[in-house]
Amino acid sequence: MSIDLHIHSTFSDGTMSPGELVVLAKKKGLKAISITDHDTVDGVVEAIDLCVGDGFEVIPGVEIGAKYSGITIHILGYLFDQGNVDFKKSLEKLQVARNERNGEILLRLKAAGIDISDSELRVVSRIGQTGRPHIAKILLEKGIVKTTEQAFSRFLRKGAEAYVPRFLFTAEEVFSMIRQAGGISVLAHPLQLQKTGINLTEAIEHLASLGMDGLETYYPTHSKKTRTGLVRSAAEFNLVLTGGSDFHGSIRPGTTLAGGKNVTVPYALLEEMKKRALNNSMKS
Repeated sequence: MSIDLHIHSTFSDGTMSPGELVVLAKKKGLKAISITDHDTVDGVVEAIDLCVGDGFEVIPGVEIGAKYSGITIHILGYLFDQGNVDFKKSLEKLQVARNERNGEILLRLKAAGIDISDSELRVVSRIGQTGRPHIAKILLEKGIVKTTEQAFSRFLRKGAEAYVPRFLFTAEEVFSMIRQAGGISVLAHPLQLQKTGINLTEAIEHLASLGMDGLETYYPTHSKKTRTGLVRSAAEFNLVLTGGSDFHGSIRPGTTLAGGKNVTVPYALLEEMKKRALNNSMKS
């Protein structure tokens, strides 16, 4: 029986609500999920409330971008207290930075002759956090680009015409804020780090020394060889293993939640994650 600990909802850049995701996960026979929206835990709270007392687990989760070695990495946080005041304040700082960035991007697009209003963006994003994928969707709907990938390569990716950087905490700061809220931190989709030219094993060792707790090992694009290498690194640097589909809904056609023909994530990993979180709290 599989779990899925990397899912996005309409509270960030996914296309399904937390409730719809819970229904889909149960239909697929999953035992537990975590909704890991970008910089917000609002979707997690809604999903947990929907599953109280029915035996289906919804694990507190979030995905946070962080600065590391001159690039941006993504860190998954799990099992934290979503009501922790300091943690919520840190997320709010990231949310404000996202909104400021969106406004700057729209100004740059307007200078390029492309007029997108704040109200248009709000309609597309609906609720929760708004980001570049929502702007890409509008560019696609207006016929300015033919694909989401083209929207990023022409306008939204680093170095592109309308790209705007945003505030990020360092990786060490993100590890610290997750841990002080009672949670554990995990490097999301590690191969993306390797693709930047950084030595992955050396980076994992360094990140572990900064306070990282785990590696996202079970992931749809990870080959058996990749997974084996990550398992070896996790054992060497005393890290837990996690996994998930990184499901975003219809924005990524052909994708689905974990289980079946997609990546399968053993429930035993969640038990080890809970032990890690408990051990961390006992040390602090």
